[in-house]
Amino acid sequence: MNQLILAIVLTLMPLFELRVGLPVALIEASKTGVPTFPVFLLILFLNILIIFFVFFFLDYLHGFLIKYSFYKKFYSAYLKIMQKKIERFEKSHKAIGFLALFLFVAIPLPLTGAYTGSFLSWIFGLERKKSILAIALGVLFAGLVIYFGTLGVISFLN
Repeated sequence: MNQLILAIVLTLMPLFELRVGLPVALIEASKTGVPTFPVFLLILFLNILIIFFVFFFLDYLHGFLIKYSFYKKFYSAYLKIMQKKIERFEKSHKAIGFLALFLFVAIPLPLTGAYTGSFLSWIFGLERKKSILAIALGVLFAGLVIYFGTLGVISFLN
């Protein structure tokens, strides 16, 4: 059960999200005999909730916190790290619209999840409802890829 809690914590962390939390949760579920699909739905649900948390934070708390030097340094460092991803996203977004946001989040790689997708949507001022849908569908797709991939590895090892 401690591993499931760890999986939930990892799912809620910006760098790890679903990409790390889901495999940890599925491995623990398979070890303890817990059905994997409800675990998948829980992790997926938590990762989709992140979208709303990030938008709330950026809309209401970012403006207040940017006045403090520790936050301003953190934000500037994050923007510097994200600059190349932002530039690539901006080029592809103009060409294929919200499909680019979906594809960006759907690729199960570090720094391409719900946190970054929400941040990109916010920084470019994209339509909120369409962005939430594109990001949530991207999370779902990435989750399915990770779910079936992890189950395949687990069954291969057994």
